[in-house]
Amino acid sequence: MNWNRLCAMARKEMIQIRRDARSIGIVIAMPIVMMFAFGYGVSFDTKHIPVYVYDQEKSQQSQDFVKRFQASVYFNVVRTVQSYPELVRAIDRGDCQIGLVVPPDFSSKLLSGQKVSVQAIFDGTDSNSASLGMSYTEAVAQAHSQQLQLAWLRGRGQGQPRLPVSVDARTWFNENLESMVTIVPGVVAMVMAVVGTFLTSLTVAREWERGTMEQLISTPVTPLEIMLGKLAPYVVIGLADTSLCAVMGVWWFGVPFRGHIWVFLLSTLLFLIVVLSLGYFFSVVAKTQLAASQVSLIATFLPAFLLSGFMYPIDQMPAVVRGITHVVPARYYMAILRNVFLKGSPALTMWQDFAGLAIFATVLGLAATRVFRKKLT
Repeated sequence: MNWNRLCAMARKEMIQIRRDARSIGIVIAMPIVMMFAFGYGVSFDTKHIPVYVYDQEKSQQSQDFVKRFQASVYFNVVRTVQSYPELVRAIDRGDCQIGLVVPPDFSSKLLSGQKVSVQAIFDGTDSNSASLGMSYTEAVAQAHSQQLQLAWLRGRGQGQPRLPVSVDARTWFNENLESMVTIVPGVVAMVMAVVGTFLTSLTVAREWERGTMEQLISTPVTPLEIMLGKLAPYVVIGLADTSLCAVMGVWWFGVPFRGHIWVFLLSTLLFLIVVLSLGYFFSVVAKTQLAASQVSLIATFLPAFLLSGFMYPIDQMPAVVRGITHVVPARYYMAILRNVFLKGSPALTMWQDFAGLAIFATVLGLAATRVFRKKLT
């Protein structure tokens, strides 16, 4: 392998990238757009759930109960209706996700020490919001019940009851349980998978379409030098895009970075080799830019989005799907990024993920080289 020929090939690819406005737009705009779109658009936090209330009693005690929901950040008491059919119509129209029905004997049962049942109707078309809303509603009701019980005991000259068991809960790595802190490191992997594979899927296909591949073959440049020379600029571009996303995540979105820079860069380099080799493989096989770009997006974006742990926890997937995730390279890079950003884990604790990326980088790199050599012969 000749170093001068390799540098000349890389310089030629850089000139083509500068002349291609589409590639420049993807390099600059796509990482920023994806960071903002996923950072602000995707959230697992459920707050300000719209609530309609049908208070049949309208007493001071029932209003105190409703004010518990008004004071919670998870609920937004939009309106108080005057009849049960009006509440049903509001849920049917989608005006609210939760309907509370306070019975007419609410205060009388409380004063007599009886148990009071407040009906809560949940819109189950969104199962995630419904289940979270149910948990929040039960928590508010339980807190209100404890306050009433304490007031009842104090009114009779008794002290505060002692609970035999208590839980002192502490959350590590994501103290405020913000979904953005979990999502933003995953967006870095998404950007790398999409941008790296998409750009390199156009390199060889562009040469086939323009008829310049025959000119490259007639030169002394070897197939390996063509491949490395074409991929070298995209390695630099990928590292720059990843650094940009990491800086945006830390300084704009406030995501902590507790790990080592060299661990982050090493894992990024391995994942870059994986996605660039995959894109190069598609570019060689497809021979047209349109086909190569479409195949690369389908083969990288959907698995990285659905099967890498970005949107759904892998341990909650069915056993068959969990097995499939082991052949998705983004799974390993996603795990490394979250450990580096949030936990600050040392590299040795993530050796399995690094080994997975190294195996994929080796296999896909050799496969792309072999297919390209066969196409040239």
